[in-house]
Amino acid sequence: DQLDTFVQEGGGDGVVLGSHLVPSGLDEFVDQVVPLLQERGSLRADYEGTTLRDNLGLPVPERAGQLLSAGTESAR
Repeated sequence: DQLDTFVQEGGGDGVVLGSHLVPSGLDEFVDQVVPLLQERGSLRADYEGTTLRDNLGLPVPERAGQLLSAGTESAR
């Protein structure tokens, strides 16, 4: 409940856990807590894109598109 409240009140936009902090409880956390946070809307269940840039809604920089095109042509 505290983690959900923290996220819902704007204290964060996600959760990062270090397995060194909870080595024996990580599986339990993932199996039990993650679904609860997803149901409450505090943690995404689905992603719209396949890259971090897609999921953050950021455009591909013009230069990156040029590099991708050039790389494809030079590979031929």
